[in-house]
Amino acid sequence: MIDDSRAKRNVAVLVLAQAFLGAQMPMIFLVGGLAGKSLASNVCLATLPISMIVLGSMFWATPVSAIMQRFGRRAGFFLGALGGALGGAVGAYGLMIQSFPIFLIGSFLTGLYMSAHGFYRFAAADTASDEFRPKAISYVMAGGLVAAILGPQLATATTFAFVTPFVGTYLAVMALNVVGCLLFFFVDIPKPPVPSIDAPRGRSRIELITTPRIAVAVICAMVSYALMNLVMTSTPLAVVGCGFEQKDAGFVVTGHVLAMYAPSFFTGHLINRFGVERIVGTGIAILGAAGIVALQGVQLENFYIALILLGLGWNFGFIGATSMLAGAHAPHERGRMQGLNDLLVFGGVTVASLASGGLMNCSGGAAEAGWAAVNYAMIPFLILAGGSLVWLMFYERRANA
Repeated sequence: MIDDSRAKRNVAVLVLAQAFLGAQMPMIFLVGGLAGKSLASNVCLATLPISMIVLGSMFWATPVSAIMQRFGRRAGFFLGALGGALGGAVGAYGLMIQSFPIFLIGSFLTGLYMSAHGFYRFAAADTASDEFRPKAISYVMAGGLVAAILGPQLATATTFAFVTPFVGTYLAVMALNVVGCLLFFFVDIPKPPVPSIDAPRGRSRIELITTPRIAVAVICAMVSYALMNLVMTSTPLAVVGCGFEQKDAGFVVTGHVLAMYAPSFFTGHLINRFGVERIVGTGIAILGAAGIVALQGVQLENFYIALILLGLGWNFGFIGATSMLAGAHAPHERGRMQGLNDLLVFGGVTVASLASGGLMNCSGGAAEAGWAAVNYAMIPFLILAGGSLVWLMFYERRANA
């Protein structure tokens, strides 16, 4: 019998971190595009602040992974909270002086938090047994359920707290990081041992990424996260552009983020019962269904249903891909592979968020046309992820035979 008591304690701490610190992400994704639109000289650049966050996350992924491999998870998580606090402060300052470039710098610093936040799910697996690993990952992701409620409510309450709109939201983000980082004192994950001279070096990055199972896991994670970001980034602009109020956009985003994290209470159990490939495939199919619903109209109920399906599809696709990846590399390959994974995943998300603003604001002028363009853009990537997953299942079946 393997004792998972330490893993369960770490999961509890990481769930709290996901719930409290993680609230800043729905806050920023809700107001970032609207704040960017108020500062940018070209409306096509409205979602550039969101893109800068994701670009920062991609940029910081490899350094943060290396720091965690050398100094432990706790050091990396504290560094992420520092980036989040600085990002909130610089973003608020940029809004106060109406400087779009400074606001973008704040967004890039926020990417440091987003990068470290992405490693919560891997940290949950560090001390877990093979059987508990999928559950540990999904439980930590479930902490986002609280963030889904807390974040949009904080954003709505703080948007007009100061004369300059959105300044209060970014100051609240700074406060969340300052207070929330105290949780990391309770993380109990041993530092990776310093490898001896004769210790196995593991596979190179090229060897890792060309391993079929790892390659497909990364592709599915990239597609799940990038398409979720593509659609979610445009959602507040689409909802407001179609004649609804910002509070309506907030409720839609809340429903979406709830759908992202609520299934995490049972996603790990489903993976253990039905297999990770089936769960990832189900997630890809649900993402496709979200696009179909979004294209049926721009009534408020269409936004709600499409964004709820989008969150559910992300949950199955991304958690499943993470679980697939976590079981496909050795512990001494962790820093190399996890950093590479998040570099590629957030690289794809960066492209998606950049494309989101262009598709939404520069596709015929009307919000309806932009929203349709965003959802049509999902099609080729869904085909890529679904096709790679089917190929992997046939490949491994032949290999086992």
